[in-house]
Amino acid sequence: MTDTLSRANRILRAIEPLIYARRTLTMGILLAITVFLGWQAAQIKPDAGFDKSIPLEHPYMKVYKQYQAQFGGANTVLVALIQKDGDIYNKQFLGKLKQLTDAVFFLPGIDRSQVHSLFTPDVRFIEVVEGGFFGANVIPAEYSVDNPSPEMLAKVRVNVSKANIIGRYVTNDQRGAMIQAELLEVDPVTGARLDYDDVAKKLEDQVRGRLKSEKAYDYKTRADIGPYKAGDVVYRGYVDPGRSLHLATITAEKKNEDGSPVVLAGSDLEVEAVANPDYTPNLDVHIVGFAKVVGDVISETQQVVTFFGITLVMTMVLLWLYVGSFKLAALPLLCSLTAVIWEFGLLRLFGFGLDPFAILVPFLILAVSVSHGVQYVNAWVGEIANNGRNSFDASLTTWRRLAIYGTMAIMTDVAGFGTIYLIPIDIIREMSINASLGMLAIIVTNKVMMPIWLTWVQIGDVKAFAETQERRDSIFDGLWRLIARMTDFKPAVVALVICSVLLGWSLWKGKDLQVGDSQEGVPELLPDSRYNLDNKAIVDNFALGTDVIKVISETDADSCAQSQTMEQIDRLAWRLQNTEGVKSTLSLPQLSKIVYTAFSEGSPKFKVLARNKDAMIQAITPITPPTGMLNSNCSAMPIFTFTANHKATTIKRIVATVEDYNRENAAEFFETHKDVDGSYCEAKTAALREIGISRDRLQRQSEQLHKRGLSDDAIAAEPSIVALTQAYDAAKSKHGEMSKVCPVHFALATGQVGVMAATNEVVEHLEKLVLLYVYIAIVICVYLSFFEWVSIVSIMLPLALVSWMAYAVMAVLGIGMKVATLPVVALAVGIGVDYGIYVYATLADAVAGGYSLREGYFKTLKMTGKAVVFTGITLGFGVATWLLSGLQFQRDMGKLLVFMFTANMFGAILILPAIARFLLTERKLAPGEVPRLVSRH
Repeated sequence: MTDTLSRANRILRAIEPLIYARRTLTMGILLAITVFLGWQAAQIKPDAGFDKSIPLEHPYMKVYKQYQAQFGGANTVLVALIQKDGDIYNKQFLGKLKQLTDAVFFLPGIDRSQVHSLFTPDVRFIEVVEGGFFGANVIPAEYSVDNPSPEMLAKVRVNVSKANIIGRYVTNDQRGAMIQAELLEVDPVTGARLDYDDVAKKLEDQVRGRLKSEKAYDYKTRADIGPYKAGDVVYRGYVDPGRSLHLATITAEKKNEDGSPVVLAGSDLEVEAVANPDYTPNLDVHIVGFAKVVGDVISETQQVVTFFGITLVMTMVLLWLYVGSFKLAALPLLCSLTAVIWEFGLLRLFGFGLDPFAILVPFLILAVSVSHGVQYVNAWVGEIANNGRNSFDASLTTWRRLAIYGTMAIMTDVAGFGTIYLIPIDIIREMSINASLGMLAIIVTNKVMMPIWLTWVQIGDVKAFAETQERRDSIFDGLWRLIARMTDFKPAVVALVICSVLLGWSLWKGKDLQVGDSQEGVPELLPDSRYNLDNKAIVDNFALGTDVIKVISETDADSCAQSQTMEQIDRLAWRLQNTEGVKSTLSLPQLSKIVYTAFSEGSPKFKVLARNKDAMIQAITPITPPTGMLNSNCSAMPIFTFTANHKATTIKRIVATVEDYNRENAAEFFETHKDVDGSYCEAKTAALREIGISRDRLQRQSEQLHKRGLSDDAIAAEPSIVALTQAYDAAKSKHGEMSKVCPVHFALATGQVGVMAATNEVVEHLEKLVLLYVYIAIVICVYLSFFEWVSIVSIMLPLALVSWMAYAVMAVLGIGMKVATLPVVALAVGIGVDYGIYVYATLADAVAGGYSLREGYFKTLKMTGKAVVFTGITLGFGVATWLLSGLQFQRDMGKLLVFMFTANMFGAILILPAIARFLLTERKLAPGEVPRLVSRH
């Protein structure tokens, strides 16, 4: 240990001149870097993405990506138009439905092949007529939107009933209708990622606003621009842009002579409010989907700036009261803000944006930085007040005493934050990178900038300053004396017994922690938010919503003509239909029964699966791939399972139903088909999945190359594309060689609930494992800080207790463990580590210097303990402002962080010394020796 400490001192001596000998030059360089990173930070943009929020390596998501093009994904937009009185079969309603269908069709990022409503040609009906079979669009081609006849409206009513779409495209009471659409994550032409905030704003502007806004807003050019003359209307919106006009950009319909789009800045335009001719107060518009959630979250996160400001002001005032000097109070905040600027700047420099769901990270960076800054200023003040040093010497002495401990505490945070990178979800991995960059920034701002600033801070009357500090500190001497008794035997035993009881309660109550969502609606938003009210309206009026899981029935080509295959699918659809939490199901066998009934004069007794192959072909012929019920060669058929909610318990029941049926169905099949077995069929399914995986890799690589501006020919010649193409062809060849018939494999899963099922499984599998890795990383860093096992036990046990209690608190508050909350428990551990390292370091140094445990801890409380208490209380109050947020997940994180900040503070102040009472050994002083604080570094 002595050799190691000697090496640490050599490291300090090597770094010391960079900070103190050339402090003006060093500060100048750091300020220049800060300006550059500030410029980078100013350009950072929100960067949300659907694929970022899902575990793409999970088996369910490999199925999702494999069939996304054929059956749609989970990135849906649903627009419900509901009439307040009367049914939909009138000129006004159907005219507005056509308007909104067109508006959705032309939105940016919409996969136009996946737009469905009564007015799209894929929504059809079939019937048997005299002389044969007849099918047509629900809305006839000759329908006149401007002047439909009563006979035509009556015909639409009849067609809707024939099409079996009530509950899907039409409300159960036929007062409303649905528009369904899918979004493309990446533009296939430009390779650019979808701007979800822009999509959400256009949904409000061009869809909801079109019918619900009394005014329209015409954007006119101020001067001649491209093909437009001054005063020309380039765009009509339905939401007042207000003061945000100067930030807006409008892509006009006309193009320049060279074919490039005309993009106009807000400064080029003026807005005129006019009466909205499409305003329809008797119709309600409800919009749900991932893009809308992201837009609402981004809109509400504007409050985050306010909360950030409140936290800064509150911290500033409390710091001022704490140290008694405005300029000393400003320094920790100045360094903390600089760390946040560096965090954003580095994030932008590395090519990342700021995900709206990662708003926790800047607050954590601020919190950790303030924690370290307060410790440094507190120690600096002590050197001046108690030891009479000047500013330079006080800074140098403080740096020598705290540099190793403080830097290792921050590196402990980096190790902890880096560990959550193990979670294979891009949004969490970006959060890990974000937090780690912020922690590294704190090392520079708090361990280099702060010491330099303090060398320049001058105290006018040092004696008066020292007397003021002594009076200020003595106010709490009684409290510190009382707390210092935690190192006595009886209080220590009582504290540890209470901790044992709390641990037992945490382990018992923590079992109730729900993985995934524990409530209906979107848990990121408040229950009474517009989005959740829209979602409720859709769930109440339709048999479907965004809560759908699609189970893919995988088999050989043309198997849908085989009654045995269709029967296997139909049995699972029936089981799912009767699973608790499922509202309805839709599958190819179900539709084929309807067609078969129609061919049999509508007799209900024929609503069964056709047994004859020719009859089966006849029954499925009208159901084509564009309906989304089968792929082009009929080797994959989804079972649409619409759920009442997306609670974790509901999802688990559905997954269990599918898995149980898969096993039972396969076992039954193998009993009558002795030429195949489970191993062969598993290999065949794996070969099929490899086709999807290799195709997805090829597509993603092509998109990346296209984004770099390469032509199609150049992309095809790229070595990486050639290799991926060969892998894709090999996968198809391997699967093609496996010709033996296997039972239908029911693959989980696509659809939004399928994504949630995969995410919940990842979180459930990794939550405890990731926390374990975080603690292993922290243990290593704590050991490297002190090189003794006593420090590990003293610091880690209170920390572990708080983590287990956090699980119990989440269960009590009804907060589910999911992507948004999983990082909170892991990231907030960092604050507790800082508390523990500073408290233990000072206590151990005091005991090593000859103080008794009680006196040493009293001195610790007056030096670093009071700073820990101040930091815990200040940060707790600061994060408590989140409870006023318009975002439910921010409120939930606020509750968790308030608990963890304060609980870790109590753990470090009360429990750590109780543990140390039984581990640290007091040193006997030599005759005449006076106890003193000794830095073991």
